Amino acid sequence: MNLSSLNSKIILGLVVAGIITAVTIFWLWNQQPEYRVLFSIDPTQKDGGAIMAALEQMNVPYKIADGGTNILVPSALVHPTRLKIAAMGLPKASNVGFELLENQKFGSSQFLEQVNFQRALEGELEKSIQAITAVQAARVHLAIPKSSVFTHDQQKPTASILVNLHPGRTLNEQQISAIVHLLASSVPELTAGNVTMVDQNGNLLSDTSKKAALNGLDPSQLKYIEDLQQSIIKRAVTIITPLVGPSNVHAEANVEVDFSSLEQADETYKPNQKPEESTIRSQQSNETSSGATTGGVPGALSNQPPADAKAPLTSDPNTDAAGTANSGVLKNVTTNYEVNKSLTYTQKSTGNIKRLTVAIVVNNKQVTDKNGKVSNRPLNTNEKNEIEALAKQAVGFNEARGDSLSVVNSAFVDTPIEVVPAIPLWQNPDYIDLAKSVLKLLVSAIVLFLLYKKVIKPILAKFIDKKPEEEQTDDTESETPPPAVEIPHKPPRPIITPYEQNLNDAKSLASSNPKIVANIVTEWVNNG
Repeated sequence: MNLSSLNSKIILGLVVAGIITAVTIFWLWNQQPEYRVLFSIDPTQKDGGAIMAALEQMNVPYKIADGGTNILVPSALVHPTRLKIAAMGLPKASNVGFELLENQKFGSSQFLEQVNFQRALEGELEKSIQAITAVQAARVHLAIPKSSVFTHDQQKPTASILVNLHPGRTLNEQQISAIVHLLASSVPELTAGNVTMVDQNGNLLSDTSKKAALNGLDPSQLKYIEDLQQSIIKRAVTIITPLVGPSNVHAEANVEVDFSSLEQADETYKPNQKPEESTIRSQQSNETSSGATTGGVPGALSNQPPADAKAPLTSDPNTDAAGTANSGVLKNVTTNYEVNKSLTYTQKSTGNIKRLTVAIVVNNKQVTDKNGKVSNRPLNTNEKNEIEALAKQAVGFNEARGDSLSVVNSAFVDTPIEVVPAIPLWQNPDYIDLAKSVLKLLVSAIVLFLLYKKVIKPILAKFIDKKPEEEQTDDTESETPPPAVEIPHKPPRPIITPYEQNLNDAKSLASSNPKIVANIVTEWVNNG
């Protein structure tokens, strides 16, 4: 193997390595993910470091852009990463709390100390409010008046809250009341009525006029009424659906609930019953003996008429009408009976239904004739009565309570389906991403084709044309000069030596393919 053959193989190896490198670069370029914004943060906050620490813990690649205000991650990982980061409570603005009082400067005035204390208290309240799941950020402003020694000059403190809720989150009445009472309980002499709460859209959340308009019902009572109405509607629809089919019945219910509580005690007295049916409470007996005779000392006293007789409560058969016993013994018996009294204690539970009103609308019934044609017909009287009876049993209808239930049969109006216009292809994000991928592949294919056409193919053609020449040179050098051959001719020809034969062949090759001759001369010059 000569030097030219070695150089040719080295060049060919470099060309193959360059091709492999180019293909690898284009493949990596096509596989490189597109980075998008995960969070936009404030450089003065600590959320950026906490988010980057969480990304490193989850092994998610990220980039910092726009001077550290944007954190970028691969587009395919934006939404799942954002959900995982949000589950960790990030991002969350760093509020200054009581740590503000740790570095008090010597010689601070009383006013500055009061201002720092109020700022620290506001920061701690903001942290407490942000602990609620639906709240993303919160601002608290306290208006604490100066204390006065005069009673008529004293003013109550007030407070205002601005909450920034997470996208798609809301606060119900119970949560709003909890936040207001949390703030009122944290500041001395601050009442819940002096706390104003607003969301990021400017909606007033702590509006007490709503409660007054709802007859003083609290959120839990409103929730109970709503759940009760939905339960009644569900029972009515569930019992009627098998008769008329799904989506052919609609119901609404209105419930009046009595939330008042009642405790009552009644004590009733009745006339006494017969003595033999009554219970004896007490009985007293009195007996008196007398030794007087029917005669006496003559005179005025003995000539007086006898006194009026008094009958006892219970007469003794052994005594006479005058109350004097035959033996001279007077007996009195007093009996007391129990008073006929009844005591009743009544306690009425809250949340009882005062009145129930239910309205039900039923679609016409579908009927199939012998030919398989489907048509709608109104319900007859018996069918309506059956539906009404079933609905009354399902909702707990009570006529004595004044309940009302109405069943109306009518043909439902078909709601036209809103046709949403299709998104053009050039605005569809899926097609845009697909077009980007196809464009990358197309550019890669064009570059590889040009590389093959302009670089690889000429080099290969050069080596293909050079190889037969080298083989021919090697064969010429290895062969021994053949002996002169005498060729008989008529007439006789001159004898051609090997040198002359080679010279003729070289001339013929130079005339037919001068490129090979040029290459041979170049090799001679280089090897010389």
